[in-house]
Amino acid sequence: MVTQPIRQPSAVPGALRPPAVRPHPVSLLGDLRVLDRALADPAGEPCWRQRAMIRLAPVRRGFAAHVRATEGPGGLYAELLAQAPRLDRGVRRLTREHAVIAAMVATLQRAVELPDTPADELRGLTAHLLGALARHRQRGADLLWQAYETDLGGET
Repeated sequence: MVTQPIRQPSAVPGALRPPAVRPHPVSLLGDLRVLDRALADPAGEPCWRQRAMIRLAPVRRGFAAHVRATEGPGGLYAELLAQAPRLDRGVRRLTREHAVIAAMVATLQRAVELPDTPADELRGLTAHLLGALARHRQRGADLLWQAYETDLGGET
């Protein structure tokens, strides 16, 4: 039961504190949108597929960096669970989503590398990946809100 929001962490001794600011692959979503725009170009253009492969590389790197920052030793999820064990279910869900999204990125990579893959299929895979990342990002934001903006009255 929510009683009231937590005041600023510095004003409440022992309250949950937001994690230290760390580099976040903010550009991941931007990189994915750049890939989406590249795939929207006419597929008959010279080097269309090569441009798509080039635009996919930053997406792969950005997602891998996100996974390292959240799941790695001393990552955001470990910090969240240390401060708010009640969030275990949400953290496990986000971790499972990482595996699903990584598989989607790998599928898209294989499809882009195959010269016979129709442009519409590549566009569909990219749109599906964009949607999955948007939902994952929202669930992560919701989890952080639960951790730092909810006072359960007694948990420290």
